[in-house]
Amino acid sequence: MSADVRQYGELGTQLLLESRRSTQTDTLLKYNDSLVRSIIREQRDLEKSLLSQISKTPENEPPPPAVIIIQTAILRNKRCLLAYHSHRLDRLRDTYWAVGGALPHILSDPDTRSKLSPHEVDYLRSYHSSAMDFRGEFSNELDIMASITVPPKELHVSVKVVKDCGVIQTELGTIDFKKGQRFMVRRADIEHLIVQGYLEEVSGP
Repeated sequence: MSADVRQYGELGTQLLLESRRSTQTDTLLKYNDSLVRSIIREQRDLEKSLLSQISKTPENEPPPPAVIIIQTAILRNKRCLLAYHSHRLDRLRDTYWAVGGALPHILSDPDTRSKLSPHEVDYLRSYHSSAMDFRGEFSNELDIMASITVPPKELHVSVKVVKDCGVIQTELGTIDFKKGQRFMVRRADIEHLIVQGYLEEVSGP
């Protein structure tokens, strides 16, 4: 058999193996645009073959086995594409919440940005916009960006600035957080900065 000949669904299997490797290594791999496009091209070729087989089948006769085989290959490719992209979206959302919803922090990282497709960047921006709209509805009661790993015991917290993070709006007004300074602030106002590593919770004022 020629090395150029491959079985139906072989490309889809490669895509699924990438998702599995991403899960096993707990990393977001680079979006495989060339493989996705190859599968889409294969889909188009399969659909043409399917229509050709159907057009050759007499009206009152059952479809030949080739029709079932091609249709099965088409459906499998679709499932592989959906599974691959669903897996990546799950990882993108996990990454987003791991940094407290700091989208600029994600997109400014060259390594992460190089792994994303343009559509994934658009998705993150849209997801961030929806999260911010939802957050605004509960701004006085709850910060949905806050970590829930360790539930807070106090409304206010003493923090030390680990990295300069600029002027932040708090219930006390605007505060310019500069490295080395300490503040007592409302936790909901700065929880995302703790998650992102700009502030560090400390004991005492």
